[in-house]
Amino acid sequence: MSDLTQPTSAQGFALPKIKGKAIVMGLYLLFLLLPIYWLLMMSLKTNTEILNTFTLWPRDLTFDNYITILTDASWYTGYLNSMIYVVMNMVISLVVALPAAYAFSRYTFLGDKHLFFWLLTNRMAPPAVFALPFFQLYSSIGLFDTHIAVALAHCLFNVPLAVWILEGFMRGVPKEIDETAYIDGYSFPRFFVKIFTPLVASGIGVTAFFLFMFSWVELLLSRTLTSVEAKPIAATMTRTIGASGIDWGVLAAAGVLTIVPGALVIYFVRNYIAKGFALGRV
Repeated sequence: MSDLTQPTSAQGFALPKIKGKAIVMGLYLLFLLLPIYWLLMMSLKTNTEILNTFTLWPRDLTFDNYITILTDASWYTGYLNSMIYVVMNMVISLVVALPAAYAFSRYTFLGDKHLFFWLLTNRMAPPAVFALPFFQLYSSIGLFDTHIAVALAHCLFNVPLAVWILEGFMRGVPKEIDETAYIDGYSFPRFFVKIFTPLVASGIGVTAFFLFMFSWVELLLSRTLTSVEAKPIAATMTRTIGASGIDWGVLAAAGVLTIVPGALVIYFVRNYIAKGFALGRV
């Protein structure tokens, strides 16, 4: 009889435990999604309703805030400028980091560990340290207020990150694959593009995601190194104060639209991110 009642007792303890985990997870998700929900609701309200009443849902639903962003050149050009220098930074960082990570994962040379650590220290430094030198340098050579200026400035932080992540993935690929390819007559560029790169495709996807996110949310350098032509959306969002005060509705709508590119990137590389947490150095 004791053998028959033991599973029932175990199941009785397991059920409340599962419910407790579900409640905790639900509260955690609610805590994470509440700011996003509130931002979305603010973007659908008028400034009068935002400032004078507390409502969980807009009383007077309006899309004027989004129309303002989509019709005002200073807003949609800000999004376009941000996407341009973010994509440029991703391409440059990956082109530089792929061969560098391969060298660190395959070869041992004098000072390799010190050089690898030095690369990581660049990522640890705050952007404010480099804002003034970059401003002076780009002003002198005529790169100020250009997309390439911001893209190159972000490379100082993103290339070390890309090398660090990719090196972890590449170290997991057996060296015998390299030797076999060379025996078969492959040149290094052909081997690297056709054989080696597909083997670390998940690592490249994870790296591209992190490069995009760090470059997309960075504000200090992008605002310091631009003024008019290449001004990003982050700089535009900080200049919403007018004669009548802050336009909270338009600012909230801009915040919602700023989240969209990151959400799309996460959706398309979600499988690579899962593999990165399981296999790579993430």
